[in-house]
Amino acid sequence: MKESFSFEPGRVVESTQGRDKGLCFLILENVSEGIVMIADGSHHKLENPKKKKTKHLRAKPVLLNLKALRPEGGALQNSDLRRALEDNGFADKRSLREGD
Repeated sequence: MKESFSFEPGRVVESTQGRDKGLCFLILENVSEGIVMIADGSHHKLENPKKKKTKHLRAKPVLLNLKALRPEGGALQNSDLRRALEDNGFADKRSLREGD
């Protein structure tokens, strides 16, 4: 049986549609029913997160505490998002392909 995961802040998701298809992101916030703001620190940064419909995302079983990504305190940074995704095995797959 396929297990479904909730779309909540800190959830790792993979895009299934659009130019960012196949890339993994972290959910930053829920905007409304079925719409979330996502960022990965490189393609979509914290300063300009992507608004995406949840029907175009596949939730992964990894849920991170966004506040714990910056243990020394202060504001969350793009490098924190990149490091968190890499540490959990969700590095940018498309950067390894030729022609990108």
